[in-house]
Amino acid sequence: MKDKKILIITYYWPPAGGPGVQRWLKFVKYLPEFGWKPTVFTPENPSYPIVDETLQSEVSNDLEIIRTKIWEPYQIAELFGKDNKKFKAGQFDVGKNQSWKSKLSIWVRGNFFIPDARVFWVKPSAKFLKEYLNENHFDAVVTTGPPHSVHLIGLELKKEFPNLKWIADFRDPWTEISYYKHLKLTKSSDRKHRELEQQVFKNADITLATSYTDTENFRKKGANSFCITNGFDSFEKVLDSQKNLKFTLSYIGVLEQLRNPEILWSTLNQIIQENEDFKRDFALKFVGRVDDKILDRIENSELKNSLNNIGYLSHLEANAEMQSSDVLLMTNFPDESSKGIIPGKIFEYLATGKPILSFGPRESDVKKILDETNAGKHFSYQDSVELKAFLISQYQNWKSGITSSKTKNIEQFSRRNLTGKLSEILEAETRVRE
Repeated sequence: MKDKKILIITYYWPPAGGPGVQRWLKFVKYLPEFGWKPTVFTPENPSYPIVDETLQSEVSNDLEIIRTKIWEPYQIAELFGKDNKKFKAGQFDVGKNQSWKSKLSIWVRGNFFIPDARVFWVKPSAKFLKEYLNENHFDAVVTTGPPHSVHLIGLELKKEFPNLKWIADFRDPWTEISYYKHLKLTKSSDRKHRELEQQVFKNADITLATSYTDTENFRKKGANSFCITNGFDSFEKVLDSQKNLKFTLSYIGVLEQLRNPEILWSTLNQIIQENEDFKRDFALKFVGRVDDKILDRIENSELKNSLNNIGYLSHLEANAEMQSSDVLLMTNFPDESSKGIIPGKIFEYLATGKPILSFGPRESDVKKILDETNAGKHFSYQDSVELKAFLISQYQNWKSGITSSKTKNIEQFSRRNLTGKLSEILEAETRVRE
């Protein structure tokens, strides 16, 4: 039986690093096993916030990749201040940390670049792909965002090719994401964002969400929505026969101000002041990019002597650091509207078997996963007493030589199994709508 052809339109592709690239890099890797031949359309000269050259090795030599030029206004934004470099990753200063330059830059970003600063790629990409699709048959096209401007390419193609099956993949929500309310939008800009989002939901044949809550929210807005979470690739575990010399709590990835677990730093400082053994044995490890203002807070506290700030590492190196930790930290935005966000790193954390310490809204999709897999503990940003007890219990486990959790049911989150689920949805929905 001849393979079906699927075109993936994505801003993030190797050598891009960070979580944005992982989802479709892995789907593309496994789709051929399920009868789908992928082609990737991506920018030729993108301005990636993080680069990881090692991910190039995961791209098949047989994969067709189409690249076109993109213009992005980030160099202009950075003239207003070096902190505006955070915009590339959807980050910015908040509250008292905002300078007038930051406030102006955020206002410009939210109101002049709708839905985002990659919007200048939409028209030339749609024009190029209309010609390309007239000459090359595809059974389905995927757009994956953020940046959500990529979905506007799909919208233009759907108008030109109404019978082409369009899958709009939302790695994060659009108007429901936590930082949306910080964009300083005018009423007309807010209305424009929501109108564009609604057009995508209405016209896409399939809308994919990465969390259970987002799936339901999208359905309420009229989308034909399905949940396929992110996941993990199996990797060889590198576990020492002896416990770490230090009881190591690690955060892997980017940590910005909106997800800063102040309660954790306060609780750790309290334990260090009360317990000399813990003070001697404890290590706080950061692998990735941590906001300077968070680092300043830690370096001006008792935690400074426990801090090991490694910085950005390749994906493979980061996985090794996960495995050499005793507890893995994950944070989410604190407000209730973020309960549907499932950070991609949770799945690679699951694969290590290490206990996970999570922060976010009290009842969240992350809590559901941790409870179902017995992989760790989820806390709100107010649970100080319970948090202190958890940290001390994990420390005692480390002293006793207990180095992993008794996890269960994690194979449902393997990348191969998730690609199989994606293939089933594609097959079913394309048959229904033919």
